[in-house]
Amino acid sequence: MSDTRFDVLAIGNAIVDVIARTEDDFLVREGLIKGSMRLIDAGEAERLYDHMGPAKEISGGSAGNTIAALAGLGGRGAYFGKVADDHLGKSFSHDIRAVGVHFETAPLLKIGPDYAPTARSMILVTPDGERTMNTFLGACTHLAPADVDPAVVAASQVVYLEGYLWDPPAAKAAFREASRIAHANGRKVALTLSDSFCVDRWRAEFLDLMRSGMVDLIFANQAEVKALYETADVDTGIAALRADVAMAAVTLSEEGSLVVARDETVRVAASPVTRVVDTTGAGDLYAAGFLFGLTRDYDLGACAELGGLLAAEIIGHIGARSQTDLAGLARQAGFAV
Repeated sequence: MSDTRFDVLAIGNAIVDVIARTEDDFLVREGLIKGSMRLIDAGEAERLYDHMGPAKEISGGSAGNTIAALAGLGGRGAYFGKVADDHLGKSFSHDIRAVGVHFETAPLLKIGPDYAPTARSMILVTPDGERTMNTFLGACTHLAPADVDPAVVAASQVVYLEGYLWDPPAAKAAFREASRIAHANGRKVALTLSDSFCVDRWRAEFLDLMRSGMVDLIFANQAEVKALYETADVDTGIAALRADVAMAAVTLSEEGSLVVARDETVRVAASPVTRVVDTTGAGDLYAAGFLFGLTRDYDLGACAELGGLLAAEIIGHIGARSQTDLAGLARQAGFAV
């Protein structure tokens, strides 16, 4: 095994979130499915932006949120993701490096027919805190195996992939290469299923990743588990997860979370939430806390508790990049960080 330089290497869609509050009526008028994530083209991105209310720009992307929060706990993080050499790309790069994450993926230059601007996701937040995401992937789709630095992969305890990245074929190939390198160096590979619509698109391939051993750890919520196994009963899905993957961490909203391993099941209650403002990033922050604990040999219950603590904190404000001292929050709760 190579020397461990990083706790977690996250691979994902490098996206700038454009977040606006809205009413349910707006979603109906726009023909949007509440709580969903859909992929849109550049024209639709511009049209929707024109119709939205006042918005806030925050560097995001599911895996980016996770690795930024892990760094906030004091973890050592690295990130692979493609941005363009434009304003939003420079903003994303600055933000992720500023929190201490290693990020050296070469940007997409403004030359040639394949150029695309940095990705952005228009996130509409309704009064109940639910978010509806409309994502233009742009430069994200150009992440390729050439962007996978073998030395960084080999030096990372865990390689963490977001399911959304499975849409672009080149990015899919990049993840397969990263998984191969990780396992060749005795490392673990994790996958977050991202959302139930993503699962619907890639169910067979996600199951193959698990059953073939390319993925060792799955992160999912109960809706994603049901979608993965096409069942209305989450317990049936969890039983199937136990057979298909070495470990799974399943979030159950206000009921907390469940960690399922081959010979162990751990249930953890949800952390108290004072007010739900925006559920964007709850799963991302849960994964950050869990992975931080896992790379420091916490028991599974403590991993899930730390994940739940971060998830509860992030849904109390707009956006998925916390401004809270996460390490301080963890220490107050009794974690050794």
